[in-house]
Amino acid sequence: MTTAGDIMHRGAQWIPAHETLDRAAQLMRELNVGALPISDENERLCGILTDRDIVVGCVAMGHDPARITAGEMAKGTPRWIDADADVGEVLHEMREHQIRRLPVIKDKRLVGMISEADLARHLAKDQIASWAESVYATTAMH
Repeated sequence: MTTAGDIMHRGAQWIPAHETLDRAAQLMRELNVGALPISDENERLCGILTDRDIVVGCVAMGHDPARITAGEMAKGTPRWIDADADVGEVLHEMREHQIRRLPVIKDKRLVGMISEADLARHLAKDQIASWAESVYATTAMH
């Protein structure tokens, strides 16, 4: 059985909710990632911040990324998957919630992230095709 832990990108890092968006952008550059899980003061997942969120939700609105926090950008209920979950559960979670990045948690700690690139590297072509069709077909309709 292939698990979330088998296909995830290891070494994911939180951005604390109190950190500013300019610091988040710097961390994204350092880690070469386009998304960071946001943690509350108890290191619990409270959202995910993407590079697009920073550009569209802050910069394009004329706001100063040095004055807006990651926590202010957190919206909705964050989704995550247990490291021991089967890859089928990963695909279901991503399809069901129309998400392209999924934090992986083990023993209440962030241990990795699963992105589209991780799926492409580890899954069969038919699994990828089915996942992409379900995620992007609905997205295109909006």
